[in-house]
Amino acid sequence: MTKYFVMMSVRVVCFVLMVVITPYGWHTGVLAVGAILLPYLAVVVANVSSASHEATAVTPERAITAAPAEAPPPQTPGVIRVRESGTDTRESGADTPADDS
Repeated sequence: MTKYFVMMSVRVVCFVLMVVITPYGWHTGVLAVGAILLPYLAVVVANVSSASHEATAVTPERAITAAPAEAPPPQTPGVIRVRESGTDTRESGADTPADDS
């Protein structure tokens, strides 16, 4: 970020000197080229310097050192029976109401 700021400051100085210095001559052209090319160079330098700070990727498998834990034994699901009042609890007649005779 500092390099970018310095290069943009030099660009502003090039613009100011290009307008202020008279009589216009070859130095005006040099200052104009500097003012035109410095933004491009500043962006390239900023991108190159920021790319060098990135860390390389490491696969997650390298971080795993412990043995895998044992899986718990599978549990069989229990049977849930719903009993309503007024119904027969026998399996064969569970759908019909209880006979009170």
